[in-house]
Amino acid sequence: MAEAYIVAAARTAGGRRGGKLKDWHPADMAGAVLDSLVARSGVDPAAIDDVVMGCVSQAGEQSMHIGRGAVLASGLPDSVPAVSIDRQCGSSQQAIQFAAQAVMSGVQDVVVAAGVESMTRVPMGLPYLLPMQHGVGAGPWSQKIKARYGVEEFSQFTGAQMMADKYGFDREALDRFALESHRRAEAATKAGAFENEIVPLEIEDGMGGSTLHAADEGIRYGATLESIGSVKLLQEGGTISAATASQVCDGASGVLVVSESALKAHGLTPLARIHNLTVTGGDPVIMLDEPIRATQRALQRAGMRVDDIDLYEVNEAFAPVPLAWLKMIGADPQKLNVNGGAIALGHPLGASGTKLMATLIYALKARGKRYGLQTMCEGGGIANVTIVEAL
Repeated sequence: MAEAYIVAAARTAGGRRGGKLKDWHPADMAGAVLDSLVARSGVDPAAIDDVVMGCVSQAGEQSMHIGRGAVLASGLPDSVPAVSIDRQCGSSQQAIQFAAQAVMSGVQDVVVAAGVESMTRVPMGLPYLLPMQHGVGAGPWSQKIKARYGVEEFSQFTGAQMMADKYGFDREALDRFALESHRRAEAATKAGAFENEIVPLEIEDGMGGSTLHAADEGIRYGATLESIGSVKLLQEGGTISAATASQVCDGASGVLVVSESALKAHGLTPLARIHNLTVTGGDPVIMLDEPIRATQRALQRAGMRVDDIDLYEVNEAFAPVPLAWLKMIGADPQKLNVNGGAIALGHPLGASGTKLMATLIYALKARGKRYGLQTMCEGGGIANVTIVEAL
């Protein structure tokens, strides 16, 4: 079978809601990442066959085909096509898989997989709330769907609490996990672990000058168990608080995927080889525990055991998700989200897939490790798994 290689990976530093990236149009953020991928790889931008752009809230500034908007906001020639896709939180991880499939099939040779989300400028839920606010429609779930599953809505917050209850995680366990995410992210930032993956963005300082945004804004430096434990619970009688959920975040990210022939033709240096692509679907009510089954299937298909994997990136949508994954997969917690996760670094929805991949690849290379596995839960009870081999 033909191989697919990643030759460049980059992301912006996360911006808090209403924070440092609030004035950046999402197309411009994504365009800056596209330009960085070209600069990092040295590829001729005219050779890019396609741009696959993940984005969840495709409304407002992210409507009218944000993938094409990103190309037009970048230095890429307008001959480069694009497509915008939505697999919820796994949108840009799916973009990687679509890009790899195109390359492995021989249909294309140079494909960008990317993602963007400005959760400040396009708030979560806007695409379906706007029509309802104007008296049009009744939301994304038909009565037939609701009747099939016996619910009035499908909620990630409900699913997260269901996971905590199902797998037996109390508030202290969730708070401790969140604290560790912040501590690891703080240590990684201070050690410069993210410098190679981050695309600095220029931010006006309000005094006629500008600064560069090059560090994730959501990390709680010096966090303690007491400070995390003081955050109000999301629901009375529950165990999850805003401190044990992923942070609302603005950002963009991307990777450049190429064929073996493109490596030679363009003189490119691979960072990683894509080893396995898996996606599965399951229960849309609990929704968030599908990464467990998806990982089991991916390892089986790859002929690997979890011990063969050197590092894991499991998206921290809510603390019970990676904790349940660790418990059921039998994985080593010291290999999980070694530089912190979305609880500390933020979860820019459609940008998180390629964001995590950039972090995973650079973490593998920094440690001289070989195999990395990335997975995340997605709305509707779906999960992607991607296994890569650092080169």
